[in-house]
Amino acid sequence: MDERSVGSVPAGVRRTARARRTARRLGGLLAAGAVLLCTAALPAAAAPAAPAAADYPATMTIGTVTPATAGENGTVTITGKVVNAGRDPFKSAHVGVRAPLSGKKPLGTRSEVATVADRSTPTGTDGTDVPNLQIQLGDIGPGQSHDFSIPVTTADLELAKPGVYELAVDVWGTAGGGHERVLGIARTFLPYSVEATPKQTQVSVVWPITHAPELVAQTMPDNDQTPVLRDESLATELAPGGRLHQLVTTGATLPNLTWAVDPDLLDTVYAMTRPYRVQKPNTTGESARDDNTVPGVGKDAATAWLALLRTAVATAGHEVVSLPYADPDLASIAHNGAGLPGVETALRKAATAGRLTTEGRLSVDVKSDVAWPYQGWLDQRTAATARMVGGRLVLVDGASIPESDSLAYTPGAARPIGEGQTAVVADPTVSALFQSDLKTAEAKTAAVQRFLVETLLITRQMPEQQRGLLVLPPRNLTADTAEALATAVQKAQQGGWIAPAALHTVAAAPADPEAGTTVPDGYPQALAASELSSAELGKTTSVQAGLDKLMLILTQPQRVRGPFSAAMVRSMSTEWREQSKPGTSYRQGVQKYLDNLTAAVRVPKKSEITLPGDNATLLISVKNDLNQAVGNLELRLVSTQVNRVNVGPAEPVVLDGTTSRTFRFPAEAQVNGSVQMTAQLWTTGPNAQRYGEPVTFMVEVTSVASGVLYVIGGGVVLMVLAGIRFYLQRKKHAAAGDADGESGDDGESGDGADADAADGSAEHGGGEAPDADPASALDDADRVAGDEKVGH
Repeated sequence: MDERSVGSVPAGVRRTARARRTARRLGGLLAAGAVLLCTAALPAAAAPAAPAAADYPATMTIGTVTPATAGENGTVTITGKVVNAGRDPFKSAHVGVRAPLSGKKPLGTRSEVATVADRSTPTGTDGTDVPNLQIQLGDIGPGQSHDFSIPVTTADLELAKPGVYELAVDVWGTAGGGHERVLGIARTFLPYSVEATPKQTQVSVVWPITHAPELVAQTMPDNDQTPVLRDESLATELAPGGRLHQLVTTGATLPNLTWAVDPDLLDTVYAMTRPYRVQKPNTTGESARDDNTVPGVGKDAATAWLALLRTAVATAGHEVVSLPYADPDLASIAHNGAGLPGVETALRKAATAGRLTTEGRLSVDVKSDVAWPYQGWLDQRTAATARMVGGRLVLVDGASIPESDSLAYTPGAARPIGEGQTAVVADPTVSALFQSDLKTAEAKTAAVQRFLVETLLITRQMPEQQRGLLVLPPRNLTADTAEALATAVQKAQQGGWIAPAALHTVAAAPADPEAGTTVPDGYPQALAASELSSAELGKTTSVQAGLDKLMLILTQPQRVRGPFSAAMVRSMSTEWREQSKPGTSYRQGVQKYLDNLTAAVRVPKKSEITLPGDNATLLISVKNDLNQAVGNLELRLVSTQVNRVNVGPAEPVVLDGTTSRTFRFPAEAQVNGSVQMTAQLWTTGPNAQRYGEPVTFMVEVTSVASGVLYVIGGGVVLMVLAGIRFYLQRKKHAAAGDADGESGDDGESGDGADADAADGSAEHGGGEAPDADPASALDDADRVAGDEKVGH
């Protein structure tokens, strides 16, 4: 017997069995109604509990509904699968389609649709099985499954009026003994006999073309500055079958689409169209070399994808929105970046660079007045930060700006929120349908059918007034989910109740005075947990200070400034919200690489130096491991005890790439012993500052010439002796004069001559000079200083 054939069971048998089942159900409904009447006055807690899931061991899914929208006297084919998730086998299992209780009155509100969608177990409100229609499945053992396909006409479903209906499929049989009963149910929705609406809802779909940052600050040390990527994941996504490739091909099929593009992704793809390199694992932060990188393999895929994207975005009616360069995390910056130097400047530059990059890479006009906070959640501080990047329009999830409970319809998407900004608010229910990865046919069908009925009901709420609706999928929109979203939009457009429109068209619509416009002050704790912290943002912005210092000494600063400036913004990308560990690794790599570049120009470490004399030369080396020349530097050598060892002035430093040079500092020592010296590089100019780490070492003075000390000591002794002799002679002459009563010229003259001779001997080293010749001692000291050259 063909299990898929309705005619496989005799009509009389089907009618008799169906009649018995229908009678049992009606009896059950009457009994349930009696219970409700008896318990109406009881507290809610006393109400009967819902049946346990174990009572319904069948797991049912609906794979396809064809067509997705049914016409009058049409036939709808439902396919799906039944899985025995219980412990007992299903005996004589068969599948049926329920005619909805709302057949004569369709579901009229979105809340009624939500109520149906929230049901988890079979209830009488799902309707009754269509008479004479069942598909026999036979026995199904535990863990086994069985596919089904059921064609059903709209007449069988007793659909009387155009509108939205529940479409339910259930499975019957016996499990674990007992009588035949319902074992499980699956539900979806069906729009029926809908005519085109004069005022179709304008639906704008944002199509994200984004990817986590891949380009690192490093470039290869060649004339072409070959770019370097952190991994090769992007090449896979760009290739046919990859996520980004599928997004472009799918998006190209939709009319009036809004492409939200990260300019950094365009730069990265463009870099991949030329030779590029990829970092090897565990080499983050190292300078790029042949031994720690491998050649990239995505050139052909990148070239083809970029051409594909250019063609797609150039389609008439399509709109391109340029996000700020590298898509910085506006909410993280708003909440944790206040007061950090350079943040505002970086954001403004990111906005300008984003527009110029997107226009240049895609050769189309772009809009750069759109801000997209993470998951569309907006608060007051994030709105202010969005204004910094020129965010006149802000993409917002409807959960962030909720509607009043008293509002009986869905208002338009455009909401003025003050300060010249307009929030374009996405419907939270519709957008939520496409947040996850819809890999299976069942998941896609569920999302498509729900989208159809939600948008249909929105349009039918106020059929004479056109409104705008925003659909905001996640940044990491998957290929499968994009396919489902495109299918939903196309089928709703074919149904005649929506009209695809660009974002700026929807944003320009007159604002509904009843719509919510209050931007909250708070931010959800769950979202705050994934933000970049103040410490992480602080480390990122501090890179700029180190970069500025490095720029002062480079002769080709442009080779470093551009890659680092871009890497700093990439460090704050919104993409890291979903990839926390790679984001941390990326930021650490930028800082480590800057540290390595800065340390490449340095004074090598020195050990203790012996200075065997009072006059010598200290030799200090400076090394440049960069691949370009450096200048605007000077080397300063400072003694901690200048009264013991003093050195010459600072030396200007100019070095070619990958070279080193030794600088000579004359040193004068006064006494023996150890003296600490510090060698430090400084930038030159009006705002001179230390560059790199200081190098401290000890100088040991061991042989200050002794003759110098002898000359000094001898001179002092002679002067003292001369003074004593002069004093004694004057005293003697005074005594003689007193005895004679007068003094003669001859005697005075002779004594004066002797005194003068004595003074002259003291001044010139005559008379009682020390044994060592002062001139010979100084010559020896000079000779020692001349022969000994100390330093490295």
